[in-house]
Order: sequence, then C-alpha cells, then structure tokens
Amino acid sequence: MMQPAESDQTISPASKPAALPPRGKLWFLLAVGAVAAVVLIGAFIAGRLPRLRQREVTTRESGELAIPVVTVVSPTPGAAASGLLLPAEVKPWIETPIYARASGYLKRWLVDLGDRVETGQLLCEIETPELDQELERARHELAQAEAALALAKTKAARSAKLVEPGGVSREEYDQDQAEVKVKTATVNAAGANVRRLEELHSFARVTAPFSGIITARKTDVGDLIAAGSAKELFRLAQVDRLRVRVRVPQSRSLAITLGQTAELLLPELPGRVFAAKVARTAGSFSPDSRTLLTELEVDNTRGELLAGGFAQVRFADTKGDASLTLPSNTLLFRAEGPQVGVVQANGTVQLRSVKLGRDFGRIVEILGGVDPTDRVILNPSDSLVAGTSVRPEMAR
Repeated sequence: MMQPAESDQTISPASKPAALPPRGKLWFLLAVGAVAAVVLIGAFIAGRLPRLRQREVTTRESGELAIPVVTVVSPTPGAAASGLLLPAEVKPWIETPIYARASGYLKRWLVDLGDRVETGQLLCEIETPELDQELERARHELAQAEAALALAKTKAARSAKLVEPGGVSREEYDQDQAEVKVKTATVNAAGANVRRLEELHSFARVTAPFSGIITARKTDVGDLIAAGSAKELFRLAQVDRLRVRVRVPQSRSLAITLGQTAELLLPELPGRVFAAKVARTAGSFSPDSRTLLTELEVDNTRGELLAGGFAQVRFADTKGDASLTLPSNTLLFRAEGPQVGVVQANGTVQLRSVKLGRDFGRIVEILGGVDPTDRVILNPSDSLVAGTSVRPEMAR
C-alpha cells in the first residue's frame, strides 16, 4: 500500500483560517465606537436644545403678549385740612314781600330801591274809589239802622208804661221789646261792616312792617292794584344781622355744636374775615344730599356785608383726617355708581365701588372703597370686567 506523499498533506497558507485579534485591541475598538456614539448624541442634543429653548421662549412671550398691560397707581393720602371750609349762602335776618290788601290804582310811592325805612313808615298810597263808595254806603246804612233802633226803643218805652194800666196788650209789649233787640242787632251788623271797610280802607296806605332796607320796588304810579294778587309792591329786608346757611357733610356733622364760632369769607372782600356763630341746625340730614343744614348768625350793624350772595365758612377748630386721593382718570362711572379697577395679587382685575369726596380737578378724594396698598388701574377701558387677567406696571 502506497503512502500519500508528504507534499499532498501540506496545507497552504491561504487556506488557513484568520487569526483572532488580541483582547486589548477589541476593547479599544469598542471604546472608540462608544465615544463616537456619545459624540453623535451630544451633537444631536446640542443642535436640538436651542430650538427647544427658542420654542419655549416664543410660547412664553406669546402668552405674555396676549395679556394686556395696564398702568397702575396706589391711593395716596391727601393733605389734612387745617379746618372745615364749606360753601355758604348769606341771607337777610328777615325778608318779606309787601303785597296790597286794597284794590285800586297806585296813587304815589314814597320809597325806592335801597332806601332804609322804619317800622310803620308809609311806603305808598293806593287810590280806592270803589272802596270809598262802599264805605260811604255802609256808613249811611249804619245811620239808618241807628235811627230805626232809636224809634224802636221809644216805642218799647211807651209800651212799658201802658202795659200795666192796660193801655196796650201784653202781646204788643213783647213785640216792641223784640223789635228793640232786632234793631240793635242790625245796628251792630252795620257797625261791623263799617269797621271792616274802614280797616280795608286803611290798607290803601301801605306801611313797613319792620325796619329794614327796600331791596326791590315792583310798582309805579298808575298801576292797577288787585287785593290778594301775587304781584309784589316792594321787598323789604332786615340786614342789621344776617343768616348764613351752610350744609355740613354727614361725615363732619358731629363736629358742629351750637354756639361754635366760625369765620365768614367773602370773595368780594379778600383778606377780610368776619366772625360768625352757629345759631341752630336742622336736626336731621337732608335726604337728597345727606348734609346737615346749619345756620350761623353774623353781625352787620356796620352794613359791610350784602345779603343774597355766596360765601365760604371755615370752622377753624374742626380738623379732619387726611383722606385718600386718586387721579380722576381712574374712575369708572356705571349704573352701580363710581368704581375703580384694582389689580389683585394673582393678576386679575377686581371692580370696587368707591365713595367720592371732594373733587379737586385732577385728583378726587376717596372716602371709602380702596386701601393705600391697592393697585388701581389708570385710564381703565369702558369694557373692563372683573376677573380679567392683566400685567400691571406702576406709573412713573
């Protein structure tokens, strides 16, 4: 048996399997692949992250732009007044129109506008021809009644002498006595009518009911005068003392007491101060203004003050607390009354009703409804409603 040749059993290098790499080299390759993967992931994240951030910023800015920006202010305390200064009206102590009580024509007037008169002084005379005739007739009727009474008395006296002897009957005697009573009543009635007409005739002389000054003359010679009409002849005012009427707000009414002194200021006399004293109050608030009508007395014996004008009264011993003020362009006037928009801590709007005080033009006194820490919206929109989200910015 032949043995195979040794050359046939030799394997060529090309047909031999490849040798495996060493273990250290394998770990190196794995590390390089991991680093490459991390680099790729980092590059992806680095490229993606700015886009995500930009999207977030855009979304946030879009949401902020959708919320309106409002300018807000906080209520500030106003200056405390050194005294209570209120508008007032100056009135005469007594003022009355003078009317006619007798009908006729104005014969003459003896006083004119601005004249000072005394009690009982003759102001004018009225010519009353019809009343004169009526008075004359009444006097004749009285004389006729008196003559009839005298005759009845004479007849009654004769009957009284003859009734006992039987010269006249008892019945005739009684009739004569009754006739005396009837005639007496007729005389009394006629006399009363004469006195009434004489009293009316005396009204033809119009006199002053009190001392004062004539502030108006509304008639002239020849005018037709009708008794009981609404036409004034004169207007008479007593101005030695004056009444000053002022309306005190309800919030300051407790500071007003009877006998309290005050100062009267007049625009036509700048720098002059006149003393006044609280004489009386209405005792209740006016239902339409919630104010207390207060009346003060002022001495005017020197005639420096004119009645009928406006003035100011200062209660110097009455000091008020400083109240809050707001710009007038923060107010909303609606059916519920004056309101303001207040921004709350969560950025939503709350509508509050406020109580207004004095109006100083650009600012308004606020008596209630807001606190010094509130943020009140300036120039609020007419369509502003409660619950609206806003971004407040403090006014500079």
